[in-house]
Amino acid sequence: MSFLTIGHRGVMGVEPENTLRSFVRAERAGMDAIELDLHLSKDGSLVVMHDADVGRTTDGTGPITEKTLAELRELDAGQGERIPVFEEVLEAVSAPLQAEIKDVAAARVLADVMIKRDLVDRVEVTSFRDEAVAEIAALVPGVRTGLIASRWGSDIVERAQAVGAATLALNIRRLTLETVEHAHGEGLKVIGWVVNTQDHLRLVRALELDGATTDFPEIRRTGRFTA
Repeated sequence: MSFLTIGHRGVMGVEPENTLRSFVRAERAGMDAIELDLHLSKDGSLVVMHDADVGRTTDGTGPITEKTLAELRELDAGQGERIPVFEEVLEAVSAPLQAEIKDVAAARVLADVMIKRDLVDRVEVTSFRDEAVAEIAALVPGVRTGLIASRWGSDIVERAQAVGAATLALNIRRLTLETVEHAHGEGLKVIGWVVNTQDHLRLVRALELDGATTDFPEIRRTGRFTA
């Protein structure tokens, strides 16, 4: 199984996160896949942003769910970039995508897009929410899914299996060999996030992970050698 290097919100260590600029740079850096986050705007568009509120990453304020797409388009997402919608990312890059959904409502809208555009082979869907993973799996036949966790209990592998996830994306700072071996023993892949340092890469190698999510383009080159 080949080791995957996944660009976190593009390459957010060097470009404004979750922008077309960041995604294009991630693709040019040779990332095996590009991770992004999806929320729904007030009028139901799949908006690419990590936070539920626009305040941290734009010059605006307030929740995404209280703004229309037109209102969101007026905001500066960094270096003059605008908040993209999912369909724009599909056109801007050709790399495989890892789309993190925040809730069941986003899962339903994404499912419609995936079916209409035949994206099963290109887009893996992930979430911290078990119910969102289960929902996309039920709506999109053959979809690849992953369950994300920052903190987890001994049942994390069973949780993934219960919702049909083939991958666990887990916080590298809390990941143990016991968890990895349990997951691998059940046929699950394990991705570590966020891997930004040589110490993290050494841990990735020691744990025999299947991939790493990173903020920086140079981790791909170093990771190929280290991991």
